[in-house]
Amino acid sequence: MTMRRRTAFATALVLVLMIGAGWRIANAIDPRLDTGEIAALREHTARIAGQQFLDEYVESDGRVVRRDEGGDVVSEGQAYGMLIAAAVGDETRFRSIWKWTKTHLRRADGLLSWRWADDKITGANSAADADLDAARALVLAGRRFNAPELTNDGKRLGEAILDTESVAVGTGVAAPSDVNPPGTWVAGSGRILVGGNWANAAPYVVNPGYFSPRAERDLLEISADRRWTDITRTQRVLGWQLIGTGMLPPDWATVSEVGHAVPTGPVTGGPVRFGLDASRLPVRFAESCDPDDRALAGAMRPLLTAPGEVPALRNLNGSAAGSWQHPVGLVAAAATEQGVGNPDGAVERLDAAAQLEQRSPTYYGAAWVALGRIMLTTSLLGECPSAS
Repeated sequence: MTMRRRTAFATALVLVLMIGAGWRIANAIDPRLDTGEIAALREHTARIAGQQFLDEYVESDGRVVRRDEGGDVVSEGQAYGMLIAAAVGDETRFRSIWKWTKTHLRRADGLLSWRWADDKITGANSAADADLDAARALVLAGRRFNAPELTNDGKRLGEAILDTESVAVGTGVAAPSDVNPPGTWVAGSGRILVGGNWANAAPYVVNPGYFSPRAERDLLEISADRRWTDITRTQRVLGWQLIGTGMLPPDWATVSEVGHAVPTGPVTGGPVRFGLDASRLPVRFAESCDPDDRALAGAMRPLLTAPGEVPALRNLNGSAAGSWQHPVGLVAAAATEQGVGNPDGAVERLDAAAQLEQRSPTYYGAAWVALGRIMLTTSLLGECPSAS
């Protein structure tokens, strides 16, 4: 890279990070920046977003504190911190977060209690998304830091998830199909990830935002347990059941024993919405190595990228359920762009999410600005096979 192009590279990065100008303006400084240089810029931006989250929300003892939500600690946040620390290569911070987590949150069954506040557990049940993200982070950290004990911790947590937070559904006569027409039941035997240890009785409560094909792939690779494959295939079927008629997925749903998903409101009560939970589904599917998963994320693009403001809460037909905005809504829209193969469009929406987060900082917003950049624009959480 010439001196002039190095200067352009640095100037573009300053524009994106300090001014929030966005990649379209930054790249206009020198459109000759090649794809490798742009990828490097995007990775550097993701690393900085990740480090900002760690610096702002992680205490020296390893707690990831929700400063804007009363100062409590949740297993979700611990898992986000572990994923981000592993992605940016911060081994010290990773080990600190995991040490606190397993000391204070690990249950007798190997899963994680979901909430800690006032120096004690205040939510003893598990949350499957946190367990799955933490297991994935441990497997990644084991590889990245050459630490087999972390890999083993991830494998054990994965086994606990399969044993306690997953259930069989379907007719039990054949493996589930990779492609299922929208609205049909699971054709054959399948397996689903339920909301937590508390949700393993029919009808099963699921949170579609918990589904994570990449995490399941990583855990399959280190365990060779085919139940992970069954989960990945079945949740793709459920995803199409929920969105295949031109709708958005709900924050919560119930699944019958034969594998039929029905949108519901939160367990604690409230309307059926596409909100901060369901917004994670397109992100997790867009980062998948499987084009069928990415297609599911892309199918939500017409509703999530419609002209106008991007609301944080939507009705399932895509209409706004309020005027409030949150960065994760923009990250979800970015994921749908990635799902249809438009990475530049994805980055523009990620930039908008970062600008919104700068104006109104929150724990959850900062986490998903960082994770959105990491998952959608980099390979910091691992490479996909070249054939995908």
